[in-house]
Amino acid sequence: MTVLLASARTEIAGYLSTLIYVYTLLIVVYIVTQLLFAFGVRPPYSRLTDAVLTFLRDVCEPYLRIFRRIIPMFGAFGISPIVAIIVLSLVGNVIVSL
Repeated sequence: MTVLLASARTEIAGYLSTLIYVYTLLIVVYIVTQLLFAFGVRPPYSRLTDAVLTFLRDVCEPYLRIFRRIIPMFGAFGISPIVAIIVLSLVGNVIVSL
């Protein structure tokens, strides 16, 4: 019984760790695309790119908005996405290690 619970806890921790890793990658891709747009790079319109960009915005923006309200921008760039990724990693490591 104890071995079964330990195995389940290990699998859940691995799943949660992977989920946090994927979400961090999505945030990085979203930030890179926003930087490219800020520098004037625009992909030609297609339904696929619009769907991908809409998905990234819908998934990443609610979490990033929390940090953008708290942390002011420094010049043209904000450090809130970096802080958001660091907080996500720290909270993920604490939860997974428990």
